[in-house]
Amino acid sequence: MDRNELAAYLDGLLEAGRFRDYCPNGLQVEGRMEVRRIVCGVTASQALLEAALAADADAVLVHHGWFWRGEDGRIAGIRRARLKTLLENDLNLFAYHLPLDAHAELGNNAQLALRMGWTVEGRFAEQDLGFLGRTEGTAQELAEKLALKLGRLPLLVGDAARPVRRIAWCSGGAQGYFEQAIAAGANAYVSGEISEQTVHLAQESGVPYIAAGHHATERYGVQALGAHLAERFGIECRYVELDNPV
Repeated sequence: MDRNELAAYLDGLLEAGRFRDYCPNGLQVEGRMEVRRIVCGVTASQALLEAALAADADAVLVHHGWFWRGEDGRIAGIRRARLKTLLENDLNLFAYHLPLDAHAELGNNAQLALRMGWTVEGRFAEQDLGFLGRTEGTAQELAEKLALKLGRLPLLVGDAARPVRRIAWCSGGAQGYFEQAIAAGANAYVSGEISEQTVHLAQESGVPYIAAGHHATERYGVQALGAHLAERFGIECRYVELDNPV
C-alpha cells in the first residue's frame, strides 16, 4: 500500500485533526513509499524498532510516538539512535496518541471495555476521552477481574467492598480525570497510573480508584487497529508485546 494513502486513511479513520494533543499524530517519520508489512506496539522504543527490522517491516505503528511537547528537541543520545535506526533502514513511523484512546471501536478505552465486558453508555472529560458504562460486582471483584484479563496486579485504593454499577475509565495516565469521573456519577474509576493525591480523593469521596497499569491498559487499541488494516487492505500487521511494569 502507498505510504501516503495509508497515512491519509489512518488520519481520517481516527479523526486525528480534531485532537489537541501533546505530540504530532500521524506519519511522524517518513520512510519507504510501499508498505507491505507493519509492526505494531505500544511505544516506539529502540527494542520495538529492532523487532521491526527483524520482521522485515516497512512501517512501525504505535500509540506512543516521538516529539512530545516540552521535551528536549535535540537529536542526540537515545533520540539520535532511534531516529538513525529508522532513517538508515527507510522505516516509516506512524503514531496516534489521543486519537487511539478515544476511538469508539478501535481505541484503547473501547477495547478495554470489550475485554472487561463493560457496557459503554457515555463519555466524559475533555475531548470525550473518558468512558462511562455499566458493570456488576464490588470494587475488589473489579480489580480481580482486571488482574485476570490484563495479566498484572492492579492497585486498588478506597472502599474495596463498595458495589460498582456505574464505572468510569480512561486508559494510560488519566488519573487527573478522577474528579470528573466522580462528578459524572461513577461508583469506581479505572485508569493506568496513580498519583499521591489520587489516594486522598478516593478515601474522601468514597469512590474507589484502580490503577491497572499504563502499558497494560493501552495494549489493545494498536492491536485492534493493526487487525483492521490487515482485514481491509491485506497488509501484514504483527503486534510485538514488550512488557512494561508501569
